[in-house]
Amino acid sequence: MGKRMREEVEKLHNLRKEIVKMGGEEPVKRQHDRGKLTARERLDLLFEAGTFVETGMLGNEEGTEELVPADGVITGYGKINDGIVLRDAGVAAYDFTVRGGSMGVINEGKVTRIRQTALKHRIPMIWLVDSGGARLGKGGFGVDRIPYFADTGYLFKEEALMSGVVPLVAAMMGPGYAGTAYIPGLSDFVPMVKGKSAMGLGGPSLVKMVIGEDLTDDQLGGSRIHCDISGCGDLEVTSDEECIKAIKQYLSFFPQNCDQKPLRANFSGDPTALIDDSILDIIPDNAFQIFDMHELIKCIADDGRFFELKPKWARNIIIAFGRIGGYPVGIVANNPMHIGGIIDVDASDKAARFIWLCDAFNIPLLFLSDVPGYMVGSRAERSGIIRHGAKMIHAVAEATVPKLTLIVRKSYGAGYYGMCGRAFDPDVLIAYPGAEIAVMGAEGMVSIVARKQLATAEKPQELLEQLASQLRPHITIDKTAALGLVDDVIDPRETRRVLFHGLERTRDKKIFRHPRKHGVYPV
Repeated sequence: MGKRMREEVEKLHNLRKEIVKMGGEEPVKRQHDRGKLTARERLDLLFEAGTFVETGMLGNEEGTEELVPADGVITGYGKINDGIVLRDAGVAAYDFTVRGGSMGVINEGKVTRIRQTALKHRIPMIWLVDSGGARLGKGGFGVDRIPYFADTGYLFKEEALMSGVVPLVAAMMGPGYAGTAYIPGLSDFVPMVKGKSAMGLGGPSLVKMVIGEDLTDDQLGGSRIHCDISGCGDLEVTSDEECIKAIKQYLSFFPQNCDQKPLRANFSGDPTALIDDSILDIIPDNAFQIFDMHELIKCIADDGRFFELKPKWARNIIIAFGRIGGYPVGIVANNPMHIGGIIDVDASDKAARFIWLCDAFNIPLLFLSDVPGYMVGSRAERSGIIRHGAKMIHAVAEATVPKLTLIVRKSYGAGYYGMCGRAFDPDVLIAYPGAEIAVMGAEGMVSIVARKQLATAEKPQELLEQLASQLRPHITIDKTAALGLVDDVIDPRETRRVLFHGLERTRDKKIFRHPRKHGVYPV
């Protein structure tokens, strides 16, 4: 190596040493004082030691001679140990210690490069968002660059086109306003760190200027707003460390891309063994008595463990990933603990998107049906229950992955369709003893058919109960099974055995649809 090369190499290493210091001692201290890790500390947790390859490290803010480390975003790829496999993934980690992690000309070029690399190599793409949004002024949209705004938006177009090809994760570990808000909006999984993260199409300053609301980050778009109310967030976590752990856990259920199948995990137990008798005590005899469906899911999933998404939003329906005999499944379950498990606007949206997600990445679907139907009434109609409900039905109908349906207690009306009834081609359609499949419950049918009798009866409630008890034997699962309209009525203790065999049998399922560009989805 010649003298000049040695000098250049030494210069390169010195520059790298400065870049990894990020914004410097004071900005890093402020980041830690806020209870947040730095972007590089987050990457150390995400990737296995020694596997992260940084790209665009020398990228510097346009139009300046000063060092702007990595121009505020760290990009690259590495290997993630998700507990099942060591997998490659691409990443863009916004560095709040440098220009507030804002999106500038150079750093957006870096993100574009890693985004396109992830798509080309068909590996998951992860954003660790801690950004003030678009950079105004030098290095971003200064006066001289304002006309160039007409040539922006590629991030969102490309992310939309990546959807369903590779898993997309946007971890909200700080603010994500304006442009960066659409990164989570277009991603598959959005964990949010409580008290630290926020997202919105406009930040507090802009909101105050435009509409006069004076709000904090948390009040405007914090984790409670988006995980409990709007449904934009998938999981509220308490720390950066927990957020990284959630990303790994989420990815463990997924293949690398849409052309692969998710991996089966090692399972040391016997998936065909009977569940113990405790499962018989979980489900009440009365079809309208509430119980927590999470308890049944624990009995069905390997080791009682599952990974729930959006647990605080639309709580009348549960969406979660779990495993049966090591095979990953996406679980859609009505939860009678919340408004009786009825399907409303938010529950329809929540379930439909999850079904599309699982279908895109070849993850089998398990429906646990205990549904009184779709929400009715003037409020529901004004909210658009027809089009939202149609969205869920559309998703179930077009899903081609293995579909397994268990009627737990009741499956009434269009709720039966949304929860993958017989017409929607479930590969396994089973029920528990005493379950009911009908247009509605016995009481509901009587209240309509015998409304004149009830209106003139001295004791209408007694008459209703009497007529309902006479009708109920005609809508039991025994009648349905006798007609051959379910595959079997099973002992609840056999649930894991039956579902496991169903998953094994359908591993190579193929469905061929009529050629088309795409369906016209209800919105």
